[in-house]
Amino acid sequence: MDFTRFPLQRALPAKDWSPTVHYAQYQKLPPGKLPERYIYDFELICVCKGKLATEMRGTRYTIGEGEAVVLPSGVPHRNAIVSANGATLLGIHFDFDGLLRIVTESDMVSFDLDAEPDLDKFAEEPIAPDLDALSSRAVYACGPECFQLMDRLVGEFTMRRSGYELACKSLMLGILAMLLRSGNEGTDGSDSVHRERIRKMVEAMEREPGSSWSAERVARELKVSEDYASKLFKQIAGMPPGRMIQSIRLREARRLLRETDWSVETVGARIGYPDLHYFSRVFTAGEGISPREYRKLSRVL
Repeated sequence: MDFTRFPLQRALPAKDWSPTVHYAQYQKLPPGKLPERYIYDFELICVCKGKLATEMRGTRYTIGEGEAVVLPSGVPHRNAIVSANGATLLGIHFDFDGLLRIVTESDMVSFDLDAEPDLDKFAEEPIAPDLDALSSRAVYACGPECFQLMDRLVGEFTMRRSGYELACKSLMLGILAMLLRSGNEGTDGSDSVHRERIRKMVEAMEREPGSSWSAERVARELKVSEDYASKLFKQIAGMPPGRMIQSIRLREARRLLRETDWSVETVGARIGYPDLHYFSRVFTAGEGISPREYRKLSRVL
């Protein structure tokens, strides 16, 4: 098979894009190489922890924490976990127009590079007049706001509540817009100091979601006033610090409810909400169901 023809591309205004998500999940993988393969749709893999290497079109790419690799339709590639302690990845399979029919895993992925596939099965990549193709780059920086959208998409896809397809479509469009814009936007360096401080602050929030992240603390660490700190944080991270820490706390709460047998009260205290009733209200407002209902449903699924 001649793989140099892929991905198949066609002109399509961005306003007409209508992506469908076929798979969205976190994965924890040990060190080592994965089999060579190609896919029928597109995949976005964000590295949450550790390091990933991808060999594609004769080039080896190393993807670190906070970065994502784009795997286009019909392009053979091989992934490997190259960090000693393994890696945590967030993977999303999608198409751009909702036309791809996915029933089983074999409709998404093939490990047989010698077999002749049905060319009609491959998803096309749209090209908008004012944007580069997503596949024009292999590796993208995945900022906090973009990662928040990816995390929400995984939650929607996993829980499958009514209307989840529409929610996933909306979130995927937002993710694509951010990635494509990031390829066209430069930086003037004027905010490089604040950008680095905010990046480190978000990393600290991820490590210590149960700590106090008051407006006063954020301003103090940025060495600016509280009003300006909030404005600056939103400009660089994509959302105000209060919303950022709440989003991180809810993500960690979902993980603990899925992966541990801790009581709901213990989970709330661990992420910074020691009052059980307040934690339940915040979680229900953010997720649409109570912590106990989330735990039951996630374990059934």
